This record gives sequence, C-alpha cells and structure tokens, in this order.
Amino acid sequence: MRRLGIFGFGGVMSLPGSLQTLIDQIKRLQGVGAKSAQRLAFHVLKTPREDAERLCDAIREAKDRVTYCSICNNFTDSDPCVYCGDPARDHRLVCVVEEPQNVNVVEKTGGFRGVYHVLLGALSPLQGVGPDDLKIKGLLSRIGDDQIEEIILANSPTVEGEATAIYLARLLKPLGVRVTRIATGIPVGSDLEYADELTMGKAMEGRREV
Repeated sequence: MRRLGIFGFGGVMSLPGSLQTLIDQIKRLQGVGAKSAQRLAFHVLKTPREDAERLCDAIREAKDRVTYCSICNNFTDSDPCVYCGDPARDHRLVCVVEEPQNVNVVEKTGGFRGVYHVLLGALSPLQGVGPDDLKIKGLLSRIGDDQIEEIILANSPTVEGEATAIYLARLLKPLGVRVTRIATGIPVGSDLEYADELTMGKAMEGRREV
C-alpha cells in the first residue's frame, strides 16, 4: 500500500482548502494558467503579511475608484480622463483601440498627441459579440458633436480586429471624416497589447487610408 504523504496519492500535492481557493481565484484571471496561479499563490504566502495587505488594499482601491471615461471609455479615476480633459491634445485626431491597455501601447510611442476611443472589445460572432456590444455609438456621436478630422483604426491585426476595422470604416467614411488604419508593422494575428514602442510608432506613422 502506498504511503500518503504531503503529495497525496499519485504524487498530487494535497493543499489546504484556503490555499486552493486562492489558487482557483487567481486562475480565473485572464491569461493565468494553473501553474502560474499556483506560483503566484505561493509567492503571496511567502511575502510579509503587510505586503499582502498592501496588495489587497490596492485591489480594493482600484475597484472602488477606477471607472470608465464618459467620453472615450478608457480607465480613469477622474471624469473625463487625462487625455480627454487635456486641452493640449489634438481633439481632431481620434485613435480607436479595442481595450484600455492598448492606450498605453500607443502612448509609449511618444509620437501621438491626439485622443482616444476605446471600443471595449472586437466583433466576434462566434463568441456572440456584435456591434451593439461595443462602444460604437459613442464614437459616432463624438463625430457629430466634435470637430473630428481623422479616425485612426488601431484595432489588433487579428481576424476579429480586422473585421471590426472594416465594419467601422464602412460606418465612418460616409460621415465625411478621414479614416486610416495602422500599418502592418504589427504582426498579423497578434494582439496590440504586446507590440513594442518602436513597432507601434512605425505602424502609426505608416497608417493608410481605409
């Protein structure tokens, strides 16, 4: 008969229930697999209690204070966000991205001085995401209210991102606004979030008419 040690039967480690719950919750985060979740949970347990409490406090504060900008849908703790509320930015130039984290990718290039519009997703019929699920109506209303001259479509060059860009171009061009698409310096099939500053900068510079 096999002896049951700390790894239980079959070499599987037996974990305290509270630790397993922590791992399960971390595993629910996007992009975090089982091994990474376990590694992060063990790291949290090994850190001093005050560090873990600071992490908990930071999560609570972010959840309490951070919301979506009423103009562009970017993450912000003040409304409007720092970009929409900055008179020094060129409000005639709007860069459309899929997610709030994509704004940081464009900002790191240091060469874009316009403002943003975050769609909060991309068209994906297979996942049940249609036009009404994205922040498209807000973009159309901004064109009517503001003096917007150019819309830069900076959707990720994935199948969903390209489909969204084509859909937006068909909606926007009849409104008399210039519509451009970032160049293909971003690898096809990749997510904009993982583009480096130089590649993103070149993609913005090489944008083309749609």
